[in-house]
Amino acid sequence: MANLTIRRLDDQTYELLKERAARDGVSMEEEARRILARAVAPPARLGDIFMKTFGAARGLDLSLPARQPHEPPDLE
Repeated sequence: MANLTIRRLDDQTYELLKERAARDGVSMEEEARRILARAVAPPARLGDIFMKTFGAARGLDLSLPARQPHEPPDLE
């Protein structure tokens, strides 16, 4: 596993990170890992958010019909 050292972190950022870690009940190092992981993760897709909110885990079973390829419309 890799290590990262952050130099010249201003005092305000340090204190805010410390407060945030305490609020979440984790170490500052763990809080920094969580923040960095979220910052570099790909953005959530709307469909994934919908399924997480309304999907099978919430008692809703969505069956999507099979999609058939089609010719693009003639725009001329």
